[in-house]
Amino acid sequence: MEINNIEILAAFVVYLSVMVTIGFLYYKRTTTVSDYILGGRGLNRYVTALSAEASDMSGWLLIGLPGLAYLTGMSAGWVALGLIIGTFLNWKFVAKRLRVYTQCANDSLTLPDFFRNRFEDKSDIIGGISAVFILIFFLIYTSAQFVAGGKLFNTVFGLDYTTALSLGLRLSLHILLPVGSRRSA
Repeated sequence: MEINNIEILAAFVVYLSVMVTIGFLYYKRTTTVSDYILGGRGLNRYVTALSAEASDMSGWLLIGLPGLAYLTGMSAGWVALGLIIGTFLNWKFVAKRLRVYTQCANDSLTLPDFFRNRFEDKSDIIGGISAVFILIFFLIYTSAQFVAGGKLFNTVFGLDYTTALSLGLRLSLHILLPVGSRRSA
């Protein structure tokens, strides 16, 4: 391994160690489902906004948008501008109202819960439709994030892509599953 790769690996190990430490500290504070999913509704709006956008953009913003810029040039700036405007409008007009209404709708923790409670769906048709959408689109989204992580490990550390993909999957599950939203914020 070259000197540069050793430095990169050292920085990665330090970063990962800090993330795991934060994860374990917040894992001990997670006592309810609300703590796990929404950080107990105790995160301020700026932290919540940054966490949501980091989760929303993730691998696409760090790998996909630069790739688009490489292929198309400065016209990719329009995509970035659209992302900025869309994010602002979402947080300006949707997020605050949704935050208030989810509490009014039986303290709903997820959007399917909110729709079910808001429209008093006793037959759970809305829950079923939501489950199908979540299954399809989150599967695709999550797969893309693991591909991005695999490509990152493959490029930076020279690992075989399949090994890199497996490593990214294991690290993600090990760090994120036990602690939920508080750690990711």
